[in-house]
Amino acid sequence: MVVSASWGGADPAFTASAADWVILVHGGAGRSDSDAGRRQGCQRSAATAGALLAGGGDALDAVQAAVRVLEDDPLFNAGTGACLTEDGLIELDAAIMEGSSLRAGGVCALPPFKNPIDVARAVLTDGRHVLYAGEGAAAFARAAGFQPSTSELMTTESARRKWRELQKGAMPSGSVPTGTVGAVARDARGVCAAATSTGGILGKKSGRVGDSPVVGAGTFADDEAGAASATGQGEGILRSCLGKTAVDAMRAGLDPESAARRAIDLLSGRLQSTGGIILVDRQGRIGWARSTLSMAWAALGRGNSAPIGGT
Repeated sequence: MVVSASWGGADPAFTASAADWVILVHGGAGRSDSDAGRRQGCQRSAATAGALLAGGGDALDAVQAAVRVLEDDPLFNAGTGACLTEDGLIELDAAIMEGSSLRAGGVCALPPFKNPIDVARAVLTDGRHVLYAGEGAAAFARAAGFQPSTSELMTTESARRKWRELQKGAMPSGSVPTGTVGAVARDARGVCAAATSTGGILGKKSGRVGDSPVVGAGTFADDEAGAASATGQGEGILRSCLGKTAVDAMRAGLDPESAARRAIDLLSGRLQSTGGIILVDRQGRIGWARSTLSMAWAALGRGNSAPIGGT
């Protein structure tokens, strides 16, 4: 079953118009034993990004700031709290993209750095390449002035417990971190942006890369249509180019909720994969859809005093 929602225009729960800014964030599609905490984390993320947008900031800075908040929250599978590889280590994926000139930057299979989304932004700013992997990504990060961390410092007790349960052949109890965190935004100038960050799949093989850092799959933005951030089973999202598929649906005239539902229907039907996606269109309307038990999210736009959110 696909669950979806949208806000925008005259909807009393949320207001957005062509002259306004909006931010929408997600905390990963899956099942969770901490929905309340994840919802609150998403609301803090949206509030941080909303403050930037309300002050005239741009969408690219807003999605970066939103994702950084979630990376620092140990409840989420990104940055601190990321799930562990089969070897008990952390490898991180992240990407960021802005829709005016289609600039993008990403890192994948990155050894522990506190905020991989900041490294991805540095890749975008540098502009020579779009995506760095593994030790090459780490070398770029160090050269850009970022200090490496360690798996020990960034691993939470919850992540370590789930890894131990998996090593024993048991299904980890509570939430299984298979999703991502992400954000989409439109600023008052009409620029759209998207950012996504993840620790990947629990017990993944070293070097596995999911959809999050891949432009057009987990992350995509184009001012002509909108922006997307996806979450869920990365192999299916990669094979369906889900982010661009959803944005192209908005380009063809679908509203964000309808485009999100179509994307997740494709993911569930043809790909037999579960997941979720958040969207903002060029008019500042937002929508999301999921085929999982939960997906924490929050949104904030001009005219709203505080973020709204749910799971």
